[in-house]
Amino acid sequence: MRRLGWAGLAAALVLLVGIVAGLRSWRGEGPAVRPMTVQIREGSSLSAAATRLEEAGAVRSASRFRLLARFLGSGESIKAGEYAIPAKASPSAILSLLQEGKTLQRLVAVPEGYPSVLVHDALMRAQGLEGTVPVPAEGSVLPDSYAFQRGDTRAEVVGRMQGAMRIYLAAAWKKRKSGIAVTTPAQAVILASVVEKETGKASERRTVAAVYGNRLRIGMPLQADPTVIYPITCGRPLGRRILRSELNARNGYNTYASPGLPVGPIANPGRASIDAVLDPAPSKALYFVADGTGGHVFADTLAEHNANVRKWYAIRRARGEM
Repeated sequence: MRRLGWAGLAAALVLLVGIVAGLRSWRGEGPAVRPMTVQIREGSSLSAAATRLEEAGAVRSASRFRLLARFLGSGESIKAGEYAIPAKASPSAILSLLQEGKTLQRLVAVPEGYPSVLVHDALMRAQGLEGTVPVPAEGSVLPDSYAFQRGDTRAEVVGRMQGAMRIYLAAAWKKRKSGIAVTTPAQAVILASVVEKETGKASERRTVAAVYGNRLRIGMPLQADPTVIYPITCGRPLGRRILRSELNARNGYNTYASPGLPVGPIANPGRASIDAVLDPAPSKALYFVADGTGGHVFADTLAEHNANVRKWYAIRRARGEM
């Protein structure tokens, strides 16, 4: 009897030591010496995920990870995706990542006013995306940051970008103010792209939109430099001054040579520029010129505008720019 008692005690001690060792192994530092990414494929079981983690060096033993996960984990299912595993992450922390679906967030950023050639460049540079896509139609993409996972296709991401633009434009168009100069959502995007390229100052967008709306209503040319540059570079920087021959060119975009809107957008306008076109400032201004501080000064008459231009030239001369 005494012998059986000692044997039971020894077995209990062994079990206790095993439990303590298991807990320390489960919550202690893992073997990863540096941060890594691990892809858990769609439909992977806990066993398959454990094998992948061992292959990547995130856990020491797939079989031990499986065993401890079943006894010490929450029992929730794991989710597919690409995961960023920190250096020395414990098996417990890794399982939590997989169960909570905290996948690595990869982003393609599209700044406001980005032309589609630069959107295409950003998509083609994005590591983890697959396939190729043509340059999206100008003005069809809503500027934003778009998340993707490794293995997504570039076509899928473009589809999300263009879907976001369709949704936002449709909602914004329904809230448009009466009496605005554009009569279709397509025209709103064209004019918003011009507004986007003419000012980066948020407080000015609605007034710039008002200037162009006022000009459209009276048949006055928009005379927007970015529309002259667009057919030359497709939205990339020109890197020099506009030539006189380019100001006279008739190509559907040049708003010096022809009145009305360009034949298409010259960039992908952001939400604020679309909103500005659909709700312009209550202004009678027909002109604007740089004011030397990064913004513009607006004028209702040509005489006022010419005076403002002289002030701008004086500022440039004082800076040694002329």
